[in-house]
Amino acid sequence: MTCHALRRQILLLSSALLLFACGGSGGQHVAADSPAATAEVRYAKGFTIVDHAGYKEVKIASHAAGSRDTLEYLLLPAGAAVPGGHPGARVIRVPVKSMVVTGSPQIAEAAFAGVAGRIVGVGSGQYVFDSLVREGLRTGRVRQVEAEDDLNNELLISLRPDVVITMTNPDAGGSRYRTLLQAGIPVLPDADWLETTPLGKAEWVKLIGALTGREDIVNPKFDSIAAAYQRLASIGRSAPQRPSVILEMPFKGTWYLPAGGSFMAAFLRDAGADYHWAGTKGEGSLALEFEAVAPEALKADYWLDIGAVDSKKEILARDPRFAAFHAFRTGALFNYNRRVNDAGSNDYWESGVVNPQLVLGDLIRILHPGLLPPDTLVYYKQLK
Repeated sequence: MTCHALRRQILLLSSALLLFACGGSGGQHVAADSPAATAEVRYAKGFTIVDHAGYKEVKIASHAAGSRDTLEYLLLPAGAAVPGGHPGARVIRVPVKSMVVTGSPQIAEAAFAGVAGRIVGVGSGQYVFDSLVREGLRTGRVRQVEAEDDLNNELLISLRPDVVITMTNPDAGGSRYRTLLQAGIPVLPDADWLETTPLGKAEWVKLIGALTGREDIVNPKFDSIAAAYQRLASIGRSAPQRPSVILEMPFKGTWYLPAGGSFMAAFLRDAGADYHWAGTKGEGSLALEFEAVAPEALKADYWLDIGAVDSKKEILARDPRFAAFHAFRTGALFNYNRRVNDAGSNDYWESGVVNPQLVLGDLIRILHPGLLPPDTLVYYKQLK
């Protein structure tokens, strides 16, 4: 997403947000003092950054099986001695000049920080939207390091990245990456997908900022996005009506829907939607049978996030019973596939992660026509 497009959206909210510039300075980064200061991580629950004199301490929490294991990392300048008092901590030399990322959100985070050019490897090139990384894949500067979910450890080690950033659950075992760790390559999990709010998910970009020495760029940009999101959320939550919504479609007989504690459920709440499963527990997905969802799907005002389909015809090809859904009959079908490139990569899963204000703006415009100034949807489109 271009900076021009971001500014255009935010101008609709308030002229005060003109400070969301493509390269503003300032922000709320907490400088190192003595003995330590906690960097401001306001929305994310899965990581913390503490600034010490001469280094940073990062802690990443695991949610595996209800546990709260924590991984600890020390971000040290090249040549700096490892400080005492951190037994078991893993060291990453900063600023990171080369990185391998295994997920689309991390590509977007790097692009947000202006360091997408430091990516030397990606998990799968098939799902990359960013033009700089795609060009790197074409020329061989960026390598694909996974095939059928298996890591090419030999290739990864030959790239000698300063860090490998993964999308795995940050459990303390890390057996999948033991070979890399033994080769002296730091592996750091980016668990943004475990967050319970869109801003918490997006705030993981601050970790990329700390790793790459771009906090002076990342932090003020994120602050502007958070302000824009909060302003939109106040509009959505105050909407006079709350249209009912259904999401996704069944996959191999199971209908996976966002649990009430998930970031997607928070999106719907902030957009002023009536979501039947908003009160359920959990931060991931609910696995439901068709019969359990159908009563709500038959009467829902809108059907969103429908999946890998691009028309009503394709929806019916999946299951002719969908024709009975109220939203299907009225045409209130909106999917997150407006920005899909010629390779089939969907930017919703990439830049949409670090631009929750644009996603929320789309949802409010869909669910509450006229509540915001009219504008073209960014990530969503209506299916015909």
